[in-house]
Amino acid sequence: MWKSKKGMETKKDFFLECYQLGIIKFGRFTLKSGIESPFYVDLRPLASDPKILKHLANYLLDMLPLDNFDLICGVPYAALPMATAMSLESYLPLIIKRKEAKAYGTKKLIEGLYQKGQNCLLVEDVITSGKSLLETIPEIENEGITVSDIVVVLDREKGGRQLLESKGYRVHTLFTISEVCQMLQEDGKLTDDEVERIQDFLAGNVVKFEEKKRPSYEKKLENETLHSNAKKLLEIAIEKKSNLIASADVITTKELHELAEKVGPNIVALKTHIDIITDFDYDTTIIPLIDIAKKHNFLLMEDRKFADIGSTQELQYSYGVYKISNWADLITSQVIGGYPSLDFFHNSGVIAILGMSSEGTLTDNHYREEAIKVALAHPNVIGGVAQNEIPEELLLFTPGVNLETKGDGKGQQYNTPEYVFRNLHTDFIIVGRGIYKAENPEQASLNYKIAGWNAYEASL
Repeated sequence: MWKSKKGMETKKDFFLECYQLGIIKFGRFTLKSGIESPFYVDLRPLASDPKILKHLANYLLDMLPLDNFDLICGVPYAALPMATAMSLESYLPLIIKRKEAKAYGTKKLIEGLYQKGQNCLLVEDVITSGKSLLETIPEIENEGITVSDIVVVLDREKGGRQLLESKGYRVHTLFTISEVCQMLQEDGKLTDDEVERIQDFLAGNVVKFEEKKRPSYEKKLENETLHSNAKKLLEIAIEKKSNLIASADVITTKELHELAEKVGPNIVALKTHIDIITDFDYDTTIIPLIDIAKKHNFLLMEDRKFADIGSTQELQYSYGVYKISNWADLITSQVIGGYPSLDFFHNSGVIAILGMSSEGTLTDNHYREEAIKVALAHPNVIGGVAQNEIPEELLLFTPGVNLETKGDGKGQQYNTPEYVFRNLHTDFIIVGRGIYKAENPEQASLNYKIAGWNAYEASL
């Protein structure tokens, strides 16, 4: 028999403790339906805190007439840990509903020990429209089990509770989004404007989001902790009215120098892959290239994409025939080696590879989130290469920019300057084949310089 646990913290204190785990975020989010919402709910982090999960189970059980139930079932996947905790606290047997039946063995959709005619309590984390629950319940009832009650942690107040109750189900909710907003507003965690947007959203009105303004180059220069090479890059951008980085994917010293001379007046940096130069010689390849960069006032960016342990990267950076540390103002590096692997790039500003523009890239959301944490914390990192918006403390370098085409048939995906500045808040565009493969690279670089600068100014 379930006995209520007395002495638990207040409901508000409990929610604020849950809130610290990041279960609800406020801002501007596009939902699966395509609708823009002023908040986003994800209760899965609750399963990672055993104390909170146990308290949550007790709160949910306290709302229910437990003598009515023989079984308990969590809707996969977020509610499974909640239902398991409730089962352990109440001694109600747990059954598990699969998202789809196994293709082998018993091919069951419902796992566990149960009998026809038993009554099952259904546990859900969040209820929105209620339609997904109306699809889930028949799959349980097809096994001869009755579902009469549903317990939900958070009601997003989009009609789901009313729909289910109109079908004869009893719905018990621990929190509503309105209650949550009131608690957070009282605790100083939500502004009046944010609450007003949420109320508009719940009422079905068009939500007026405050448009986020990207900081200008001048604003970014005000950052006192800015890396010296990031400062140089921004100063060049302002002076030349350019945010263009040309990629020099050529294979001879002659081609490299000729391209640098042609595009030099229009770029802020020249991106090299120095190990593809077939006739490389430090004195005849690098020394003249440094002179051209000084003449036309642009930085040298070696796209080495370092990806090893720190001690190896130090050797690759400073020694060998290329001696990258002697001449590269900027270098690119993966962050897969972790924070310490970036400690050895003393002379260059590091541009972390946070995402790649190729189709099928493995730089997924989890990788990007962890890589951004490293990039923000490391003093050598000035920014990142990515195909999505990143924190404004970092400079965003976006490759795959082209004025004329959307792809090259080899997995490379292109975006226009207007798109990347408006939607991603890009700081610098990287253009390769659109310039070095052009019939007139000098004119092409000028076209990209103008397009990039116009797109930047429009994005302000």
